[in-house]
Amino acid sequence: MIARARDLLAASVVLAVAGCAVGPDFHPPAKPTQTGYLPAGADVATTDAAPGALGAAQRLTPGADIAGEWWTLFRSPALDALVRRALAHNPQLPAAQAALRAAHENTAAQIGSYYPQVGAGLTVSRNLTPLASLSPVGASNNPYYSLTTASVSVSFLPDVFGLNQRTVEGLAATADTQRWQVEATYLTLTSNVVAAAFTEASLAAQIEETEEIVGIGQKLTSILRQEFALGQIAQADVRTQEAALALAQQSLGPLQKQRAQARDQLAALVGATPDQSLPSFALTDFTLPTELPLSLPADLVAQRPDLQAALANLHAASAQIGVAIAQRLPQFPLSAQGGREPNNIADLFEPHTAFWSLIGSATLPIFQGGTLLHRQRAAQAGFDQAAAQYDQAVLAALQNVADTLAALHIDATTLGSAQAAQSAAEDSLRIARGQLALGSVSTLVLLNAQDAALTARLATVQAQAARLSDTAALFQALGGGWWHRHDIPAPPSKAPF
Repeated sequence: MIARARDLLAASVVLAVAGCAVGPDFHPPAKPTQTGYLPAGADVATTDAAPGALGAAQRLTPGADIAGEWWTLFRSPALDALVRRALAHNPQLPAAQAALRAAHENTAAQIGSYYPQVGAGLTVSRNLTPLASLSPVGASNNPYYSLTTASVSVSFLPDVFGLNQRTVEGLAATADTQRWQVEATYLTLTSNVVAAAFTEASLAAQIEETEEIVGIGQKLTSILRQEFALGQIAQADVRTQEAALALAQQSLGPLQKQRAQARDQLAALVGATPDQSLPSFALTDFTLPTELPLSLPADLVAQRPDLQAALANLHAASAQIGVAIAQRLPQFPLSAQGGREPNNIADLFEPHTAFWSLIGSATLPIFQGGTLLHRQRAAQAGFDQAAAQYDQAVLAALQNVADTLAALHIDATTLGSAQAAQSAAEDSLRIARGQLALGSVSTLVLLNAQDAALTARLATVQAQAARLSDTAALFQALGGGWWHRHDIPAPPSKAPF
């Protein structure tokens, strides 16, 4: 019996190996062939420079590598510490990693279907033969007897047409999708922390400048009211200034609200509650990176986690076509069972108590009301959908990089214009101060010059913050250097066949 079971298992393995996997073999789509992101003449390698803080020119180097901890290029120890705190305590990462582990385990579980399934059983019963039965009770005339059955069963389903192979392939692709979800979560989390820190610093500076504008507006309003009381100006001039002051005061509230929300967002990102203490940031805490990487479009599709996740989804959809086709083809389940069945436990190993059976069968779906055919068509439609979604994701990624590159150049130009306006406004303020000292202008002229200078400084602050934010956005758009990380679990082992 053992020899025959061994022959059956060997034949099954040969049959499984000789089988072929039906359905399409997956081939990744072609990579983009273009070498740039912007129209001809707009893809400039170096941005403009502007005087003052955060005004350095930035040079884009095609093909340059991306640092895994790219946020350290802004040279802020407080920002680095905050990002590491988020990586350690934000619950999004553990959730994504748990989903990845589950996907790996599901794949490994399906791989187990390549092997024979072996089970053992033991049944002990005590029985009474009815005395009124027509059948004899036994030679001993004892109506009571015991029955012990010990058995081993083996079942095996040869993967002749690759049903299990395509199922494993689809689950492995799903695990790949989860792996890229982990990378996407990591990149999104770090980018959000950096962006929130820049936003908080920008809002803090804008609040400071706006508070000074409000203070100057209050002084100017007081002076105009005095002049109106003396009959030197019309009431319309006073009301105009009061309206301007009210608008400045009104703009302060939304800025304070946004800063409070930015700090609450930072707390949530680092896994803290809003009442916990967090560091405050200022624009002067950051250094603008001057050397920036720029990946080619063909490399971008391999670097961005969202594109790799879309590609893995496409692979999984391709495998489902093979699963649907294989389900319409014959299956050849094999099983074997053997054991002992003595009337007395003491005779368990006696030769005459042995039994065994070998069973081979073939099953073929004949009529399912079109169910299997329509499932195959649905799998094909799912693949077409995944292919279109992948193409759309590639287009969106190229647009994302192009938008960021354009923003970097425009930010540099905008900061230069803002710095020029601020310089002119500060020169006007110095002139007004000198004229006031000589008695040639009134205090009202000086206050107006101060208001103009502060408004120009507010525009400069906004332009500086935009350069920082869009620089961080470039690192995110290029994939964030995940390939320098080594904390992602290894994929499950490959299938044996």
